[in-house]
Amino acid sequence: MIRPALPGDAAAIAAIYAPEVLGGTATFEIDAPDATEIARRMARVAAAGWPWLVHEDAGAIGGFAYASQFRDRPAYAHSCETSVYIAPALQRRGAGRALMAALVTSAADAGFRQMIAVIGDSGNAASIGLHRACGFAEVGRLTDVGHKFGRWLDVVYMQRGIGA
Repeated sequence: MIRPALPGDAAAIAAIYAPEVLGGTATFEIDAPDATEIARRMARVAAAGWPWLVHEDAGAIGGFAYASQFRDRPAYAHSCETSVYIAPALQRRGAGRALMAALVTSAADAGFRQMIAVIGDSGNAASIGLHRACGFAEVGRLTDVGHKFGRWLDVVYMQRGIGA
């Protein structure tokens, strides 16, 4: 089941995100945010009227996705950046596609017209494949802009139009 995230979901979301921060290159964050910080981020997204969704299965949160304005300047008000993270047990089982499909609809309802994925690590085939399967096309690549775990990492930009 895909549903809007609730403040009480922050700990489960933090638990899904932490391994990606501490051991992965999908995000360039270095320190894993705790549940309090995740709740603060969720509240900011909600206050702006943007979507933050969770994938719930048998009462457990197995993934999350949200959209927030791509950049803070007013001209970007109709372009959003996407974030999608899935717990390892649900990866490659359709949870990512389900979340992304719901996020596309919710983002359009929030007034966004362009979705932009900023994918850390050009070697992140799972995220690139998910976005491609959901209608995103690669529109750019920044070379060696991130440094994590002693490696220089690229960023892949993918984009898709939504709404009218």
